[in-house]
Amino acid sequence: MSKTVVIGVVFVVAILGFLIYNSMHLAQHRVEVCVAFHGMTQCRIASADTREHAMRAAQTNACGLMASGVTEVMQCEHADPTSVKWLDSK
Repeated sequence: MSKTVVIGVVFVVAILGFLIYNSMHLAQHRVEVCVAFHGMTQCRIASADTREHAMRAAQTNACGLMASGVTEVMQCEHADPTSVKWLDSK
């Protein structure tokens, strides 16, 4: 292999390692949110860098399974969760 190829491979591996390392340490907050909507209940777990982002992601994931269309999704996402359980971060 030429020197240029080796340098390129090392550079790509270093960038990938950096991205993986950073993405694993961003999720400091983990939560399970249960949402009731139109007679259905869904619970989802999400992780994020802040408590607010984790809550929003979990509720959005739960609503995605129960609501269809923009209006229903927005109504579901603005509904109060039926339960919120904070989990230990990994």
